[in-house]
Amino acid sequence: MSFESPWWLLALLVVPAALGLFLLLRRRGPRFVVPFPNVDVLAQVRSPRDSWRTAVALALGALSAVALVVAVARPHVTMRVPDEQATVILVVDTSRSMLAEDVRPSRLEAAKAAAQRFLERVPDRLRVAVVTFSGDAHVTALPTKDHERVRRSVAAIDPFASFGGGTAIGDALARAVEVGRQALAGEGEVAGGRAAVTPADREGLVSILFLSDGRQNRGILPPLEGARLAREAAFPVYTVALGTRRGAGAGGFGSGGFGGRSRAPDPATLRAIAEATGGEFTEARTAETLSAAYESLGSRLGRVARRTEVTVAFVAAGAVALLAAALAGAWWSPRLP
Repeated sequence: MSFESPWWLLALLVVPAALGLFLLLRRRGPRFVVPFPNVDVLAQVRSPRDSWRTAVALALGALSAVALVVAVARPHVTMRVPDEQATVILVVDTSRSMLAEDVRPSRLEAAKAAAQRFLERVPDRLRVAVVTFSGDAHVTALPTKDHERVRRSVAAIDPFASFGGGTAIGDALARAVEVGRQALAGEGEVAGGRAAVTPADREGLVSILFLSDGRQNRGILPPLEGARLAREAAFPVYTVALGTRRGAGAGGFGSGGFGGRSRAPDPATLRAIAEATGGEFTEARTAETLSAAYESLGSRLGRVARRTEVTVAFVAAGAVALLAAALAGAWWSPRLP
C-alpha cells in the first residue's frame, strides 16, 4: 500500500496518546467524596460490565479515528483489474491425435468444452481470439469482445478438418504472436481509433493460452523459436499438455486408433515454452483437470496491475466504526431505574 499524502499518517500518533490520557484519568481517584445513601441503586448504575463496555466503545472509536486518518492520506493499492486493451489468444491443437479417447469423451471435445468454460469466466471487456493448428496454423476468430462469436468458432472446430496434418507447435506460436501484435496495433476487427501500444506498455496486454497433446513433427519453426518470438513481444504463454503419459491410439478411435502408435503429450517442451515466456504450465490428464485449469486462467488472464485509490473504502470503514461506537455508547449508557 502506498499513500499520496503520507505526512497525514503522523496524525495516527494522536490516537494512542488520547487513549493513554483517557486511561490515566480513569485511574485517578475522585477529588471529592459525595455521600450517596442508597447503595443498591448505586450498584445497579455502576456494574462490573461497565469496564468491557467502555473498552469496546473505545476500540470502535480508535478504529474509526485510524481509518479516517488513513483515508486523509489517500491510500493506493496495486490491483489486477480488467484492461480494455487486453487480448487472450486461445491456441488449440487439432491434429489427429486429439481424437484420442484417453481424455473423455475425446481430447479435442474436452478442449472445446474447457474453452467454453474459459469464456464464461473472462471479463466481458476482454478480447479473445482463436488459433487452431495441426501441420498449419489458422486464425478462426480474430480478437473480439463478442464472446458469443468466439463460442461459435470454438464449437465449429471440426475434428476431421486436419486429419493426419501433424503438429507444428512453433508455427502456431508464431501465428499467435502475429495476431497479438495486430491486436496491439489496432488492426482489423480490433481497431477502435485508439493509439498503438508501445513495446514498454505491452506487458500483460496479450496472453497466449496454448493447448497441445503431442510433440512437434511438422512445421518450420522449432517450438522454442516460437517461444522466443513470444518472449520478445512480451506475450506470456500458458501451456497445457493434454492427455495421459501412456497416450492413446494416434487415430483416437478407441485405444488402438488408426496409426497403431501411442501419442503421449510432450510436457517437457510445453513446460519450457511457458518458463521461457513467463507463463505457466499445466498437465491435464482428465477433462475435469483441463476444465479447472481453464476456469482458473479465465479469472486471471486479461488483467493488468494498476495502482488504484481506495480512500472511499477507509472513509466507509471509519464511518461505520464511528456509528457503531456512538450506538454502543447510547445503548450502554447508565440509566437510573
